[in-house]
Amino acid sequence: MITHNDNHKSMSSQHFIPPLNYGMIEEDLYRSGQPNELNFPFLEKLGLKTVVWLAPEEPNQRFLNFIDDQDIQWHHLGVMSSVNALDPITEEVVLEALEIILNPRNHPMTVMCNLGRHRTGTIVGCLRKLQKWNLTSIFEEYRRYAGPKVRVLNEQFIELFDTDLVRVPVNRPKWL
Repeated sequence: MITHNDNHKSMSSQHFIPPLNYGMIEEDLYRSGQPNELNFPFLEKLGLKTVVWLAPEEPNQRFLNFIDDQDIQWHHLGVMSSVNALDPITEEVVLEALEIILNPRNHPMTVMCNLGRHRTGTIVGCLRKLQKWNLTSIFEEYRRYAGPKVRVLNEQFIELFDTDLVRVPVNRPKWL
């Protein structure tokens, strides 16, 4: 038999659980690893308009269904950018991702890869460079998400990334 207390508990027990390596980059701009069903209520609260997916492979079907159900724009970048999952992200993918990120009409938005570490971290690092952060701060943020699996090639990519190649729109986000 269910008591009144048990019934009330189940009604209010919806938890908002962020995906792996979730973080807020800027207002209406987020990052994470691939979400699972437990994360969908949390993502729904963000009111996302756009997802930038950086992994070469497709995410799981449930996530694709969620994106479809929520009417979220889907940008799968880097599909052919690499044969080896350990290869650093390409300059073309970074420029394409930044073009999408810098368009305020695409916000709220999240940038994702499988674990939300390396590809996502490289994109965020290049954005931080565009925002004129110093390299020490950029690498500190990259390492916080990468954990013990820091990839020197990604840090080198960020350091050598030429921000002059980025097309900054006239109507850009206020944080740039």
